[in-house]
Amino acid sequence: MSGLLDRKLLFVTGKGGVGKTTVAAALGLLASERGKRVLVCEVDPKGDVAGALEAEASGFVPREVAPGLFVMEMDTEASLREYLRLNLRVPTVGRIGPVARAFDFVASAAPGVREILTVGKLCYEVREGRYDLVVVDAATTGTIVGQLAAPVGINELVKVGAVRSQTRWMLDILDDRATTGVCIVTTPEEMPVNEAMDLAARLESETAVHLAALVANRVMPELFSRSEQEVFDALSGAGRPAALASALGDAGDAAVSAVLDAAELAVRIRRSGAAHLERLRDALDRSLPLLYVPYLFGRAHGVRAVRRVAESLAEELGG
Repeated sequence: MSGLLDRKLLFVTGKGGVGKTTVAAALGLLASERGKRVLVCEVDPKGDVAGALEAEASGFVPREVAPGLFVMEMDTEASLREYLRLNLRVPTVGRIGPVARAFDFVASAAPGVREILTVGKLCYEVREGRYDLVVVDAATTGTIVGQLAAPVGINELVKVGAVRSQTRWMLDILDDRATTGVCIVTTPEEMPVNEAMDLAARLESETAVHLAALVANRVMPELFSRSEQEVFDALSGAGRPAALASALGDAGDAAVSAVLDAAELAVRIRRSGAAHLERLRDALDRSLPLLYVPYLFGRAHGVRAVRRVAESLAEELGG
């Protein structure tokens, strides 16, 4: 499982609200603390990697927010400007005017053009080798497949010329499972698990990108061991709560009921979540790493939360 961070390009995706931005930031932080030079790129417009790390927004130009850890935000127009400058030697200053308008027209008419600029920029950073690892806070499950499949679609559509050669080297990077992988983040709930299973199947059938790992986020801890559960069940039996309450005096009844109800709810949530994760595990290859991140009881946003998630991932990855 430690091979997850040995890749050069890692897309982190999942259903909205499962915590993929925090996981992406945590993977970047963890890799940088292991001595890697890391770029975390924000592609999801609803994400906020810089905010998760309590740093200023960087824009398209990478900003170092911690030793060896850089963040940037994807901008397709800026990516087009960079492409024109690097490949066609077109000088660009400010907004590229007519070219930008033409690009908007073509992008609207030809599916995959906008996506190719996003994926192309990420692959370009891998090819240039300025970073040991590029972590992408990618689009959600409803969009990520289209982005990853765009180079394949354009490569099949365009048979000759510069466009085909450009997509060919992108595919070489995306196809290589030692270089590129997707990490799906889910939570132990029915809908996120269903979307994770569907996405895993679509990645395999519609793209050439390898599914590298699953992250189960916000997993409730096991409250009782088997022997402790037997004691709890006995305490919750007929007549026991009233007996415990009388021993505590006037406030005993409400206090005992609240504690027992809360414990029973926690056990139910844990068991329900475990069943969903077991269903996920049964649906996918058993050799696929499934990494567990515990539920954070407290602040779930900011660099402190990111560090706690990174520590959990470090334990799961071994070291």
